[in-house]
Amino acid sequence: MSTEAGQRHVNDPAVIRRLLKTPARWAVVGLTNNPSRVAPGVSRFLQDQLGMEIIPVSLSGESVLGNAGHKLLAEITGHVDVVDCFVNSQKVGDIVDQAIAIGADAVWLQLGVVDEAAARRAKAAGLDVVMDTCPKIEYRYR
Repeated sequence: MSTEAGQRHVNDPAVIRRLLKTPARWAVVGLTNNPSRVAPGVSRFLQDQLGMEIIPVSLSGESVLGNAGHKLLAEITGHVDVVDCFVNSQKVGDIVDQAIAIGADAVWLQLGVVDEAAARRAKAAGLDVVMDTCPKIEYRYR
């Protein structure tokens, strides 16, 4: 497709490498204590293995992995480097818009989470974008 609106996002390996190698504050949207979900294991990996600060964000605002939870990105005090999205593709556009509004540096849309329009909005606002992959998977190749 030749129009910008029709272009598909392609992950930049240098961006992925930098996000995974640089200590940062990651707001993990959709993070709960439910052990049957993927988000707790990925977040534990980010926190324990990569040294990232994890900020849980969920509808319940529950604390996870010993970190105080929030219901909205706007409730987080201080700068957020990466907003990691464990929500379905139909809901992620709103989360990306919230990430832009709080001045986050990057959005990471997890494996299976795809929203090309949201990715374009984030890039246009100056955010780095990683889409449709998992940090735990990507780290193995970095």
